[in-house]
Amino acid sequence: MKYVLFDLDGTLLPLDTENFVNHYLKLLSKKMANCIEPDAFVPKLLKATKAMILNLDEKTNEEVFTEHFFIDCFESKTSMLKQFEDFYLNEFKSLQIHSKPNLYAWEVLDYLNSKGVGAVIATNPVFPLIAIKERIRWAGVDEYEYKLITSYENMKYCKPHLHYYKQILKELNAKPEDCLMVGNDMQEDMVASRLGMKTFLVEDYLIDNNTFRIEPTYRGSFQDLRDCIMELI
Repeated sequence: MKYVLFDLDGTLLPLDTENFVNHYLKLLSKKMANCIEPDAFVPKLLKATKAMILNLDEKTNEEVFTEHFFIDCFESKTSMLKQFEDFYLNEFKSLQIHSKPNLYAWEVLDYLNSKGVGAVIATNPVFPLIAIKERIRWAGVDEYEYKLITSYENMKYCKPHLHYYKQILKELNAKPEDCLMVGNDMQEDMVASRLGMKTFLVEDYLIDNNTFRIEPTYRGSFQDLRDCIMELI
């Protein structure tokens, strides 16, 4: 095993994703209200996010988001992008109350480091890096040196597309059998096994939309993951 890929929300960072997203949308739409009405902003944001998730073109997720979000937008693009950045630098931090610290995350990462195994933050890259790093901080593992953090700036695809995992493998110059994908989403995370990665389904904040099922190599709580990794590596 050369790399362990960690999903963030609901995996490395304990939180209920649906609850978090609801509060996030409310807070962000309030921030952007001076540019665009909340009733118009949220559908526009969700539509642009969906475009990122569906995209398979050779464009970064950031490029796809910007293209779709600013279609028919009469507000200044530069002004709104500054508003987004200011939100992630300031108001976004208040959403930490909807998450919990991970009691085992640092122990697991420290163990991997001691064994020479690289760690990757393999979160669905629909957020800018600044927002992802902030959530890594909430998990208490922001000082760790990751081999890669997937964000909307550096990724061209999203989960559950296999293209997303192929891009990670290319960035790491790794083979699927060198990797363990750890996540709490049955579809978005366990799909990595179709490339030949081993998988661990973290069930503490399990997400399963029942569109398709893939049996994980391992499953259990994050504490079980700690025990599993220490046996495997």
